[in-house]
Amino acid sequence: MKQLFLLRHGEAGFSDGTDFQRQLTQRGIERLHRMGVELKSRSLGVDIMYCSTAERTMETAKIMESYLAIGEEIFLKEIYEGNLGALINLIENIPSTHNSCLIVGHNPIISLLVSHISGESYLNMQPGMMVCLDLEINEWQMVGLNTGILKEVFQ
Repeated sequence: MKQLFLLRHGEAGFSDGTDFQRQLTQRGIERLHRMGVELKSRSLGVDIMYCSTAERTMETAKIMESYLAIGEEIFLKEIYEGNLGALINLIENIPSTHNSCLIVGHNPIISLLVSHISGESYLNMQPGMMVCLDLEINEWQMVGLNTGILKEVFQ
């Protein structure tokens, strides 16, 4: 069985720059640290993490690194661009040696991905919210509609 964690970046403020440059608010940072303490108490880890290259997602990933054991990290602008097909393709191409993956991304696509894989109603993930999906597949390339079970929501 494979496990997929999907994390929406923490709460971000507005900036004088572009949307891509928005940074986490102090409240967003504090909420991520609180969730991180819970994750660390469970000794959770992932084999690979994919993260958008937007500023707020990279800040979120950096905070998570202090609480989760993360084997490999890959930062991709495609995650920011928000295409469901591209995210499914990304998951399908995770090396078969990896059994767990964390994707740090943005709404609405991260919430849509949860619904697509789990078959559950649309869960509007709030900033800093993470879900764990148990995938009922043996190989990543088998991921798709209704191939996972929404196991847990972390806030």
